[in-house]
Amino acid sequence: MSELIKHISDASFEADVLQSDKLVLVDYWAEWCGPCKAIAPVLEELAKEYGATVQITKMNVDENRAIPAKFGIRGIPTLMLFKNGQFADTLVGNHPKAKIKAFVDAQL
Repeated sequence: MSELIKHISDASFEADVLQSDKLVLVDYWAEWCGPCKAIAPVLEELAKEYGATVQITKMNVDENRAIPAKFGIRGIPTLMLFKNGQFADTLVGNHPKAKIKAFVDAQL
């Protein structure tokens, strides 16, 4: 796994996402989820492209239940954007890189 993508938890969510001064993308995923694995290389590419502009994070929904429940995560992968500590937008499912990039760019 890349050092560009930060693995977060229920415990670190506030510091890593809500207190961040960057746009933060949270990827809610699980080890057993095929579409989650398919989207991972795309997120890796985007992490390289955005560099320090966007923090891409991953939260394992099997290991962390409080935050996914709080935000009503029902299906994975779910991508959520947080801007200035506030929920900005959500995208559910596996999508092509261009759609994910447009989803992020709309908040920049």
